Amino acid sequence: MAKRIENLAEITSRYDAVFCDVWGVVHNGIDPFPKAAAALEAARGEGLTVVLITNSPRIAPQVVTQLQQIGIPDSAYDRIVTSGDVTRRLIAEGPRKVFLLGPERDVALIEGLGVERVDARDADCVVCSGFFDDETETPEDYTEMLTDFREREVPMICANPDLVVERGHRIIPCAGAMAAYYTQLGGTTRIAGKPHKPIYDEVLSVALQAHGDFPLDRVLAIGDGMPTDVRGALDYGLDLLYISGGIHAKEYTLNGETDEAILAAYLERERATPKWWMPRLA
Repeated sequence: MAKRIENLAEITSRYDAVFCDVWGVVHNGIDPFPKAAAALEAARGEGLTVVLITNSPRIAPQVVTQLQQIGIPDSAYDRIVTSGDVTRRLIAEGPRKVFLLGPERDVALIEGLGVERVDARDADCVVCSGFFDDETETPEDYTEMLTDFREREVPMICANPDLVVERGHRIIPCAGAMAAYYTQLGGTTRIAGKPHKPIYDEVLSVALQAHGDFPLDRVLAIGDGMPTDVRGALDYGLDLLYISGGIHAKEYTLNGETDEAILAAYLERERATPKWWMPRLA
């Protein structure tokens, strides 16, 4: 069973770099988690390089702005690598006629790549960054559109592999849910964000550039999402600090607190082996 810790400072001497998830660990989409930001800032003060690794479909400069607006200080991290950043490589390698399935704010995802933005009926590729309205829609609302894509063998590039995310105290569907539904309908998807290897390769490269050389066993990953943060970090061979108070909290929470025995059973059921755990990063 993973060991419970109370403070990130208990284990930072073991590591040279931290690869930390953002949404669910550092903020919930609306409110910042000040103790999490303070913990990361303290780790940097001890000489660790902190790289935020997020499945946001936005490019890094947009996420920097978002973090500033939410209230996360720049001093909490060294660099950011987003799913949007690594997804742009897939888009650049794909068909030229692209339909953007997601909010207009994500248009930067396809800009400057030599692709033509077209309507759904003319697309040779669909880039999914989310829903047009994630407050009210579900993947099933897109059945007709996705079925047409499948019949025309249009591949989907998913810019955010997350299935759901916290927004305040609500759970909101993400592009990963759309990609999963498209796969269920028989469509083809390509994904570079967590838990897939390309985003970890990029984060490691960024950390090595910032810090200098270090072995992989001197890297600590921090995350709360089982299919993305947890699976990606463990598959890449990283030590993991699991944040139990995130999107899976209801699986093992009793009377408002994480029940360690139920958590242990949940992790075993998921075949997940984090080295450490804590309810919220602090």
